[in-house]
Amino acid sequence: MIINGKSFLLKLGESVMNRTMIGNEIQDFRLKDHKDDEVHLGDFRGKKVLLSFHPLAWTKICAEQMNSLEEKHELFTKLNIVAFGISVDPIPSKRAWARELGITHIRLLSDFWPHGEIAREYGIFREKEGVSERANIIIDEEQKVIFFKIYSLHELPDITEITKFLEA
Repeated sequence: MIINGKSFLLKLGESVMNRTMIGNEIQDFRLKDHKDDEVHLGDFRGKKVLLSFHPLAWTKICAEQMNSLEEKHELFTKLNIVAFGISVDPIPSKRAWARELGITHIRLLSDFWPHGEIAREYGIFREKEGVSERANIIIDEEQKVIFFKIYSLHELPDITEITKFLEA
């Protein structure tokens, strides 16, 4: 959650627009990744999942955010965690961006059409800009939200914060 330009971690029972709450089961989805393969969130029951939302591909902070996920791929695998990058960019843009960044392990999901539908469902769509918030959502093996943080659009999420949370 952002208050006066600072990010805050939501706690049990808090929500954004009453859609995504710590302790609640996350809204299921099906999205295509940058390789045009369908990803069904429900297929990942039994694993923790990191949903790392970024506003747009081809921007410096978003690139750093996705590269930080790629760099932690081995640790995520060791901890039985699957990480996804998600934005409203169309699949061809995501594909070219993944190639440009050298992303080979992390799947970049397209919430392009209906435009921002999953971000809207999670209460993190910025209507004025037409993009999602920059946010990290972690769900447990039963697909319940255990971590939810929204960052300033100009703030790079701290991957160390995420890995420490996941390792705990």
